Amino acid sequence: MGTETEEQASTFTVDELAARAGVTVRTVRFYSTKGLLPPPVIGPRRVGRYGADHLSRLALIEELQRQGMTLAAIERYLHQLPPDLSARDLAVHRALVASWAPESAEEITRRELERRAGRALADADVDRLAAMGVLDKGSDPEVFRLDATLLRLGVELLDVPIAHETILASRTVLLEHARAAAHELSRLFRDEVWNPYRESAEDPDHVAAMKSLSAHMQPMVIQALVTAFQRSLREELREAFGTEEPAAEEAD
Repeated sequence: MGTETEEQASTFTVDELAARAGVTVRTVRFYSTKGLLPPPVIGPRRVGRYGADHLSRLALIEELQRQGMTLAAIERYLHQLPPDLSARDLAVHRALVASWAPESAEEITRRELERRAGRALADADVDRLAAMGVLDKGSDPEVFRLDATLLRLGVELLDVPIAHETILASRTVLLEHARAAAHELSRLFRDEVWNPYRESAEDPDHVAAMKSLSAHMQPMVIQALVTAFQRSLREELREAFGTEEPAAEEAD
């Protein structure tokens, strides 16, 4: 009888799993059909039972979605993870992902946006800010999701004579290469730091320890990426325009 109670305490029905994860049953089943969640264990009366690993995987999926990843990208991401990760391993991974994610966007009205921008914004200006990733437009044309860290730069670029299509193309290039760099850095961190630590750690609170380590590494990695990009850009401009000290260097 004790074994049955213990088993029930560690497993959930699809309704219980959805309630604990804060999603709908339909979402759980959709993720399952997409291969994002492993199938449940079929128990008595053909009832599917889900475990803590399903709950942790749902939390990781939600975290990746908050970063703006599409379901297709999340599917590729999850398939690269070792298949035998435990619920605690997944919790470690989610902690790392969350600590490297940018601050969550804030909801802002158009009036407040213009106040912070220090100028009136035409619809074309809002479109350009959206193309630069400064904000996201929703169903309400007067409410946006704003990345406040990019607002000042975005407003300054509004008056630069760059076509809207060029901004979109530039953003695509930057995102693709940034994603590739993040993927390789994540792989290195997983293979060289996370996996060895996971295999040797005796501390049950190693989730918090790994999150703290990641948080301390983040500013160093970001600075290294920025510095490498600045140097590469100067070299490219020097080769393209044949200048020893390109004017773009002043923008560093």
